[in-house]
Amino acid sequence: MASSYLMLIMITLLIPTNSLLTPHFYDKVCPQALQVIKSVVHQAILRERRIGASLLRLHFHDCFVNGCDGSVLLDDTKNFTGEKTAFPNINSIRGFSVVDEIKAAVDKACKRPVVSCADILATAARDSVAILGGPQLWYNVLLGRRDARKASKAAANANLPPPTFNFSQLISNFKSHGLVVKDLVALSGGHTIGFAKCTTFRNRIYNETNIDPSFAASLRKNCPKKGGDNNLTPLDFTPSKVDTTYYKSLLHKKGLLHSDQQLFKGLGSESDKLVQLYSKSPLTFARDFKTSIIKMGNMKPLTGRQGEIRRNCRRIN
Repeated sequence: MASSYLMLIMITLLIPTNSLLTPHFYDKVCPQALQVIKSVVHQAILRERRIGASLLRLHFHDCFVNGCDGSVLLDDTKNFTGEKTAFPNINSIRGFSVVDEIKAAVDKACKRPVVSCADILATAARDSVAILGGPQLWYNVLLGRRDARKASKAAANANLPPPTFNFSQLISNFKSHGLVVKDLVALSGGHTIGFAKCTTFRNRIYNETNIDPSFAASLRKNCPKKGGDNNLTPLDFTPSKVDTTYYKSLLHKKGLLHSDQQLFKGLGSESDKLVQLYSKSPLTFARDFKTSIIKMGNMKPLTGRQGEIRRNCRRIN
């Protein structure tokens, strides 16, 4: 018992305590950590390419609720109702088993739990984007986050933007997180990969007018007015590849979600101009997306002695 306690003290002393995030956080305590995470993510994507989008979404949904602290991964307890059953998350976020797989592999490689679940989410998101989009989407992940000891369903409901939001609501939501129009448009490019369920876009394809009629008609085949709630449709026409097809679709009123099409209305706004720019310049999109996701990943992280390093990403120690 005493030896175990001494081991925990030694591990704590080894873990860096600086309050600023840095790409070199694990260089000394576990230099192989990032490569292990990348390897597990790569294998998961080989099994199911859709999982890349799911891991990216987990990072986004984590950061938008009280900062990037791994709270989205926590299961409900008798002390709190977690974020997994919040309206924007339920039947939407997935990939938890892959996160468990990453955590087990990295803890084994490091011989102790030194890599936080929040850092795993940030790194897995980067790896997913780079694997599905190529080297131009690779960036240095800033690391050193620690994990929250609580989660909040109410905070998730209040802070995550639903697919029904109009443009002003999206701007207000992102502004509340310290993000600007360019961040909104660039990060929305995450919808270049993945799928959405019928329930998230049914109203758009039956009741909205700013949608290409033939596009809407094609979507109705897999999303009837009643039933088929969980039927999946790609968010753009290349759902397994990070590219600029998402933005090109918006130019032709073929955004799948209401919130997607809100980014382009053809009125010459800043958002319109960014959509047009990204549709023509993959390198500009890659540059701005990387800048914005790093900025998002730096939102209110727990660092130093705050929070903890979870042994199991689904529950507090």
